[in-house]
Amino acid sequence: MSWVQGLMVAAAVLPYGAALAAKVGGRRFDNNDPRPWLAAQQGWRARANAAQANLFEGLPFFYAAVLYALYAGAQQHGLAGLMGAWVALRVVYVLAYMLGRGTVRSIVWAAALAVNLAILWA
Repeated sequence: MSWVQGLMVAAAVLPYGAALAAKVGGRRFDNNDPRPWLAAQQGWRARANAAQANLFEGLPFFYAAVLYALYAGAQQHGLAGLMGAWVALRVVYVLAYMLGRGTVRSIVWAAALAVNLAILWA
């Protein structure tokens, strides 16, 4: 598996990590009907669930940018570096979200968006 492929997989599984963080160890979590339980959460669990939703929302643009860059003939090494930066920023984003650091979270989100745009023009 190439770095590009591996980072595409990492980006795809990142939302599941945030979802898992929101659910694991939660009192009275009902895996047969998880959405009402998640909707009733507060604090870091609610923020982890919100981060998970945002990660899923950001995937289409990330994948489109990567696929376009590959189609346009971007160097895989440079592309992988940008992709790695995007994944790392999104990990920091989840941590900032869960810790309730709204300003940091917004700055990291904007940085990840800028990296995603750089991927598009790689």
